[in-house]
Amino acid sequence: MGLLDILLGRTRPVAPDLDRLFGLPAAAVTLEAAAGFTPTGDGAVCFAAVEGAAFEQAHREVRALLDADADRTGPPVELRRDGYGYAWLVSRRSPGELPQLVNDLHAVNSTLEADGFGPHLLCSLAGFADGAGRRLALVYLYKRGTFYPFAPVPGAAERRDGALELQVSAALADDLRIEQDLGRWFPVWGAPGL
Repeated sequence: MGLLDILLGRTRPVAPDLDRLFGLPAAAVTLEAAAGFTPTGDGAVCFAAVEGAAFEQAHREVRALLDADADRTGPPVELRRDGYGYAWLVSRRSPGELPQLVNDLHAVNSTLEADGFGPHLLCSLAGFADGAGRRLALVYLYKRGTFYPFAPVPGAAERRDGALELQVSAALADDLRIEQDLGRWFPVWGAPGL
């Protein structure tokens, strides 16, 4: 970074650190103790939609990699598109298999990154729910290397529970690198598992 960059206020983007995903199981313990949320077993990787043979090959690699898991029941990963034009590679595990789900998310991100799709990666999420039926996702921003909670209000069209999100972010501050810029806590409406 040069002097001109410093004077103009430009900063280097934070390099993605996919290993931060491995902090989710420890954060899940804190989340259950602090707010009563437990893993649902649902997770997904979101990226800007890509077409073509190169992406199809990457998708086959991801499926083959996750298919090698003998304990898995059901498809290893499914491709979905949401109403906003984004693509999601979705993994489902039993609620008690959060570490395996995190491995799946890491493998999907790593494979897409290695195949040249890193610039298209947006976020990854793991789903949680409480006894009252509220849903919550812990969202990892790929390009920022940070997490934030996203809590849609049950039964309400595109409304989120900001108080719950702030409560969860405060509770998890010691477990995960929380995104400090609240403007980057993007709503992930229609995300699989929510």
